[in-house]
Formats: sequence, structure tokens, C-alpha cells
Amino acid sequence: MKPGTKLKSAVCSTEVMVIKGKDLIVQCGGQPMADQGGDTSAAIDSNFAEGSKVGKRYVNADGSVELLCVKAGEGSLAIDGKALTTKDAKPLPSSD
Repeated sequence: MKPGTKLKSAVCSTEVMVIKGKDLIVQCGGQPMADQGGDTSAAIDSNFAEGSKVGKRYVNADGSVELLCVKAGEGSLAIDGKALTTKDAKPLPSSD
């Protein structure tokens, strides 16, 4: 996965762009995502049906993968069956 690569879900309308990553298989709704538009007839796994939100950055536990959601959908993002979490915004410094 190179930065700038767009991935599309096989189960819903979710689309993400790779910000930072290594060669891992990103899943959405329990199914692997692909860089080409594919068939969206596969069913969403109920364990990965929390949805994805546009504009949010998703990261794995060690921070080696970062994805930007460019189109929201019903499936949630995961790598190797482990759900990705949203990246928290950095707090601004105090202006005192």
C-alpha cells in the first residue's frame, strides 16, 4: 500500500485513501478492500457493521497504518480481523 492509494469496499460504499501504510490487507465489513471498484453484493459481517465516517482517520494499534475515509459506509475498517480506531486530534497548546 502506497500513500495516496484509494481502496473501495466490497460490501458497502466505504472508500478510503492510504495516508501511511505497509503491505497489509485492509478489510471493510469483514471483506478485503480492493483498489478497483468491485462487486458490492457480499454481505457485511455483523462483527464489522459499526460503519465508517467521512473525514476521519483510522489507525491500527501500533500506528503503522493510517487511512482517511473519503466516503462513508456501513462497514467498519479492520486489518487481520482487528478493528481500526479513529485517530484522536492533537490538543492545541494553551494560550495563557
